[in-house]
Amino acid sequence: MSTTIQNQVLNIYRSVVFPILFSGLKADPEWVHHRVLNILSFIDTDSDSQLISRVQTMMDKFFCFEDTRLKQTLWGLNFKNPVGLAAGYDKDGVAINAWPRLGFGFAELGTVTFHQQSGNPQPRLFRLPTDRAVLNRMGFNNQGAGALATRLQGQAKTNLGALSIQENYSFIPPSLFPYGINIGKSKITSLEAAATDYLDSFRLLKDWGDYFVVNVSSPNTPGLRSLQNTDNLSKILAVLQEENQGNKPILVKIAPDLETEAIASILDLIKEYQISGIIATNTTINREGLKTKIIPVTGKAVTEEAGGISGAPLTQRSTEIIKFIWQETQGKLPIIGVGGIFTTEDAWDKITAGASLIQVYTGLVYQGPEMVKQILQGLLQKLDEQGLNSISEAVGLAHQK
Repeated sequence: MSTTIQNQVLNIYRSVVFPILFSGLKADPEWVHHRVLNILSFIDTDSDSQLISRVQTMMDKFFCFEDTRLKQTLWGLNFKNPVGLAAGYDKDGVAINAWPRLGFGFAELGTVTFHQQSGNPQPRLFRLPTDRAVLNRMGFNNQGAGALATRLQGQAKTNLGALSIQENYSFIPPSLFPYGINIGKSKITSLEAAATDYLDSFRLLKDWGDYFVVNVSSPNTPGLRSLQNTDNLSKILAVLQEENQGNKPILVKIAPDLETEAIASILDLIKEYQISGIIATNTTINREGLKTKIIPVTGKAVTEEAGGISGAPLTQRSTEIIKFIWQETQGKLPIIGVGGIFTTEDAWDKITAGASLIQVYTGLVYQGPEMVKQILQGLLQKLDEQGLNSISEAVGLAHQK
C-alpha cells in the first residue's frame, strides 16, 4: 500500500472515525464502547479477507512501536513494552488479537465473574469531558468465567494450529503477548462465600491466562470493597494459592481510597501468601475537585451518582500509592500502575514512582489509540535524557533522588 493511501486513511481516521468513536458523537458511551469492540472483534477474526488483512497491516504500521529498550521480563513473561490495556475494556475477550495491533505490550481481560451477570441498570457509563474522566457503575457485566475459558481455549487452539501443532492442547506455550485475567465476585454470591466464588472462576480459567488479578476494589458490587480487609482477603488468597501451587502469577488490585494503614496490611498479606504483585489502583469514589457538577443524561449532581471515577482525577492519588508501595516493599514487589495516564509524563511519573508496568483505559477513550505509540516514543526519549539503557532501569528512579 502506498504512503499516500496510508496517509489518506490515517487522515480519515483522525478527522472522521476518531471523533465519532471517542468524543464527538453524543451517544451513550456504553453503546459506543460496544461498537468499538465489535469493529475490533471483526478485524480480529475475519483475517481471510484481503481488505481486513490490509487493515491489520495498517494498524501494525500506525499504532505499533518496538524497541528493545522497552522490553521487560516479569514473572517469566515477556512484555514487549510496559503499556497495557486495563481491565474493563475487553471483559469477555472478544477482541484479544486486536490489542497487540494497537501497540499494547499486554492486555488484561475481565473483570469476569463465575456467574454470568448483566450488571447494573443503564445508563451506567458517563463521560466527564471537562474533568477528562469517566464515571462508571457497570457492575461486572460479563458472560461468565466459563464463557471466557471456552473462548480463550478456542483461540489457543487456533494460534497453535497456525504453528502447525495439531494436537495435545493441554500445554499452551508462554504467550508472546501476555494476557491477564481479572476476577471478581459474582453479585449473587454472598460475601461469606466469596472465596469459593473466586476459586471457581480461577479453576475454569487458570490454564488460559498468563497472570491473574483478584479484584476486591470495584465500588460497583455491593460490599466488594469489604473484601480488602485482612480477614476476608486472607481467605481468598489462601484458597487461590492452594489451587495455584505457584503455577501462575496472582496479583491483587486495590482501591485508591484506602488509608496507608490498610494498604500496609494488604502488603503484609501479599508477602504471607507469596502474591506476585499488586495493581494500583482501581476507580475512586471521591468526588472532590471535580469540575463536572451535573450529569446531563440523568440531570443529577455528580455527587449523587453512584460509581467509580477514572481518568485525570485519579492521576496524582494512584501515583502516591505506587510510591508508598515501593517504599514499603523496598522495590521488591512488582507494581502495575493505573489511573489517569494520558501522556508520556503521566506514564513516566508512575514508572519512576515504582511501577514496572502501566495500564490505560480512560486515556484511550479521550486520546484514541495513537496514544500508546506516542507514550512509548516519549518513554524512549526519557530514557535517552536520563542516560538509561532500558525501561526497567527507570522503575523506582524517583526514590533515588
